[in-house]
Amino acid sequence: MTATEPVGTAPGADTAAAADPPRPVPADAIRPAPGATPPRVPLVARAAAELVGTAALVAVVVGSGIQAAGLTDDAALQLLANSTATVFGLGVLITLLGPVSGAHFNPAVTLAEWWTARRGGAGVDARELAVYVPSQIAGAIAGAVLADAMFGEPLVKWSTHDRSAPNLLLGEVVATAGLVLLIFGLARSDRLRFAPVAVASYIGAAYWFTSSTSFANPAVTIGRAFTDTFAGIAPASVPAFIGAQVAGAAVGLALVAVIFRAEPHGHGGARRAYGGRA
Repeated sequence: MTATEPVGTAPGADTAAAADPPRPVPADAIRPAPGATPPRVPLVARAAAELVGTAALVAVVVGSGIQAAGLTDDAALQLLANSTATVFGLGVLITLLGPVSGAHFNPAVTLAEWWTARRGGAGVDARELAVYVPSQIAGAIAGAVLADAMFGEPLVKWSTHDRSAPNLLLGEVVATAGLVLLIFGLARSDRLRFAPVAVASYIGAAYWFTSSTSFANPAVTIGRAFTDTFAGIAPASVPAFIGAQVAGAAVGLALVAVIFRAEPHGHGGARRAYGGRA
C-alpha cells in the first residue's frame, strides 16, 4: 500500500472501477527522452544512426570550414563560422537520432559507456561497442569525403595541418574530459532532456577556449585527416590526438564519480548518455 492509496474502499467501488474503460497512455509517457537508447531498437538501426549521424557531423564541420575559408581570410571569422555551424548541426543531430542510438557519434563516449556498464552501471555491452565504434569511424570518413565532394575538393587528400604541439594535446584532454563530464553528469542527474542544447553549447564554447579547437572525438579526428582543408589534421598528428582524447575521457569519468555520486536505485544510468562531438 502506498502513501496515496485509500485505506478503505466503498461498497460497489470495485464494480464501478471495472466498468470504467482503461485510459489510453499519453504518447509523451512512452516516448524516449532525447539522448535515451530505447532497448527495442534493433542494433542494425542503431549502427546506421551512428554512421549517418557521425557522417553528417563531419560533413558539417568540414563543409562549413571550406565555406568559411572561401568567404574570408580572417581566421577569427573562419573559426566563428565553423563553430556556429557545428553548434546548430550537432544540436539537430542529437535531437533527431538520440532516441534511436543515443547519438554518441564518438568512440570516446561509447567506450566510457562500456566501461560504466562493466562496473555495474547502464551502458553498451561489448557487442554493441564492437558495432558502434566502426560505424562511427566509417561515418566520419564518409562525411569528410562528402564535404570535399560538395565543394569540388579532391575526395581524399591527406591533411597537411600539423597539430602535434603538446599544448594542443592538453587542449584535447581538457575538451574530452569536459564533454564526458557533461554527458554523464546529465545522465546521473536525470537531465538528459537538455542534452541537445547543453552538448552543442559546450562544443561551441570549447572551440574557443581550448587550444586544439576541441576535436574531443577519435572518429571525427580520423575523418578530418582525409581532407586537406580548414578543418583537417595531419595523419601523423592523429595517434597523439586520440591518445589525449582517451585520457580525457578517463579524467571525465573520474570527475563524474567524484561529483555525481550514484543514486541508490541507479537513477539516470550512463546508457542514456547521448554522445558526439565536432
